[in-house]
Amino acid sequence: MSVSDPIADMLTKIRNAGMARHEKVDIPTSKLKLEIVKILKTEGYIKNFKKINQDGANTIRIFLKYDEETNPVIHGIEKISKPGRRVYTGYKNMPRVFNGFGTTIVSTSIGVTTGKKAVEKKVGGEIICTVW
Repeated sequence: MSVSDPIADMLTKIRNAGMARHEKVDIPTSKLKLEIVKILKTEGYIKNFKKINQDGANTIRIFLKYDEETNPVIHGIEKISKPGRRVYTGYKNMPRVFNGFGTTIVSTSIGVTTGKKAVEKKVGGEIICTVW
């Protein structure tokens, strides 16, 4: 099975693992995925992650985070830019997720960052996904 959109596939795996209350989820490694996972950790959406080598294939193992009632911290994670329809924005039009409660992840000229940091640095870019 070839995945035409590996990022959307990763987000779906994270979303499904959270709904199924899994402790961790493994996804194939890529530089972009690693950057997104780092942001998820920094923003407090996941407990932790580590790079592992399974049978010669590099994998990112993501440890999911839950609240006291074992509800996933990630309520929603949605891919915005798709292979068929790329979504770009300037820093002035950066979307806010749930009035600032969520996070927009953007691929900019200075690397992958949150919407908030992109606005601070006055750079726009491709909106990868939103998390809340």
